[in-house]
Amino acid sequence: QVQLAESGGGSVQAGGSLRLSCLVSGYSVNSACTGWFRQVPGKEREGVAAIRENIGHTYHANPVRGRFSISQDNAKNTVYLQMNSLKPEDAGMYYCATASPVACGTLLPGQFRNWGPGTQVTVSS
Repeated sequence: QVQLAESGGGSVQAGGSLRLSCLVSGYSVNSACTGWFRQVPGKEREGVAAIRENIGHTYHANPVRGRFSISQDNAKNTVYLQMNSLKPEDAGMYYCATASPVACGTLLPGQFRNWGPGTQVTVSS
C-alpha cells in the first residue's frame, strides 16, 4: 500500500525559508515520480515541483523557479521541498503525490495520485 506523509510546514515571515518533507512508503522514490502541490481555499490545486531522480530530472513551476528546490534522499525514501525567499502568495496547504514517469513533468494534479494529508505553510508579510 502506497502512503505519503508530509511534514515541515509552519509559519514564517516573508523572505524566510522552510523545508518540507514527504515520507514515502510502499514504493521506492528512486524508481518513480514524486511531486509537490499546493492549494489555498477557493482555488484549484497547483503543481509546484516534481522529481524523477533516476533520470536526473526535476521540474519546477514558474512561480517558484529559482526559489524552491525539490530533492530526495533515497536511503530515507523521502522527497524534500526546500523553499527559500518565501512570499505571502506561497502560503497554502502543501501536498505530495506520485505519478507515472511520463506524467511527471506535467505538474498536473489530475495526473498524480496517492495524496498525503498535507502540511500547512503560512507566510506573513
